[in-house]
Amino acid sequence: MTRAPIPPYSHEDAVRKVRMAEDAWNTRDPERVSLAYTPETRWRNRSEFLTGRDEVQAFLIRKWERELDYRLIKEIWAHDANRIAVRFCYECHDAAGQWYRAYGNENWEFDAGGYMAMRHASINDVRIDGAERLFHWAPGPRPSGHPGLTELAL
Repeated sequence: MTRAPIPPYSHEDAVRKVRMAEDAWNTRDPERVSLAYTPETRWRNRSEFLTGRDEVQAFLIRKWERELDYRLIKEIWAHDANRIAVRFCYECHDAAGQWYRAYGNENWEFDAGGYMAMRHASINDVRIDGAERLFHWAPGPRPSGHPGLTELAL
């Protein structure tokens, strides 16, 4: 099975792959998101190291139980034949109502079928006031026409 687009990636394919990932993560559906990764995928997310879809899915369940009203924007930074580098920013709040904006970079490596085999994420969180929020769309994918990270100067 393949998950289009598949490597080697043109710039357009890489941009599409990034937007597909953003849209999937904005569903906050751990099962759907985990299916983009190889069964033996390897991750580093902050200080956590995960192996396999089951661990990824469990991680995402925990993540979205505490990161409420999550909204994410991802943008391509660079790409190669089977690798894509991404910068991203997301906003969420905790159960007490404190809002956060998280900034980060991800390095992705894909197998020949277009599934992500490796993901390395470096992330920094900043506390923000609710009035400082920039991502105000309804739950789900970012609407067409909503500014990206470059337009928001983040």
